[in-house]
Amino acid sequence: MGLLEEFWHHKYWLPPGATWEDMKESADIRYPKPQDLLLCIPGALILIIVRYIFERTIALPLGRRLGVSNRPRPKAQPNATLEDFYNLVGRTPKEGDLISLAKQNDLPVKKVEAWFRHRRAQDRPRLMKKFCEASWRFIFYFTSFFSGLALLYDVSMVSHCLSLVLQPLLPALGWFYLLELSFYCSLVATLPFDVKRKDFKEQIIHHIATITLIFVSYCANLIRFGMIVMLVHDASDYILEVSYPHIEMLIYSLVCDPRLSGSETAPSKGKKEARITLISVVYKKSNKSQ
Repeated sequence: MGLLEEFWHHKYWLPPGATWEDMKESADIRYPKPQDLLLCIPGALILIIVRYIFERTIALPLGRRLGVSNRPRPKAQPNATLEDFYNLVGRTPKEGDLISLAKQNDLPVKKVEAWFRHRRAQDRPRLMKKFCEASWRFIFYFTSFFSGLALLYDVSMVSHCLSLVLQPLLPALGWFYLLELSFYCSLVATLPFDVKRKDFKEQIIHHIATITLIFVSYCANLIRFGMIVMLVHDASDYILEVSYPHIEMLIYSLVCDPRLSGSETAPSKGKKEARITLISVVYKKSNKSQ
């Protein structure tokens, strides 16, 4: 038995008592095939294009309408020596490195330290970029959750695992699975260009594990159980995107800003103070989460 045949042996993929022969297709009955998931490659590319269009035509104008603005940041003065150290050695030089760089450039240590601080600030992601990314994920999770609920509303479920894997594939469930797989593949593809968070490595592990579970559950025809698991996750994911610190700040701004709420009267002094306090707290919270 070859390696490929051993890999696809039914004892690894199906419950005891079931074989691939039990899942033969006919004119009216169709079962999942691993090659179906190859469509996730063009699907991921399409989602990346849709995301780009969404962020430029919807999320960006919406953010401007809600008052999202990038905080002004001081620019580091051009300096080839310091730039080379920043790119090749590290973004946060030690005290000895600061003294050495200060002597090389005939600058005070404080100015060298300030240069690195400003240079790090330039590389931090902008507020508008965070807003656009959070908006895209919110729209997808929100749509996939409620569309998945609608698809599962009339789908029959069985409790016995052997009967479950022998259920035919419904086209709507197959396309939903392909959509979810394409979305997570697109997230992996755009990770190097998205806002880099502290849990970057954990994100990669999470996405790869999710893709693996979707692939395995599809091949084993555990699509109905898999959809329930994905819906449970999507139900909390879109709420987490709404609770993103900058979204919280914008929601509160909508309440307190008379220009955005439609009221011409100026907000009270208490509301102004509360708004300033919330914005400062949320901004510190978002910086810590980066």
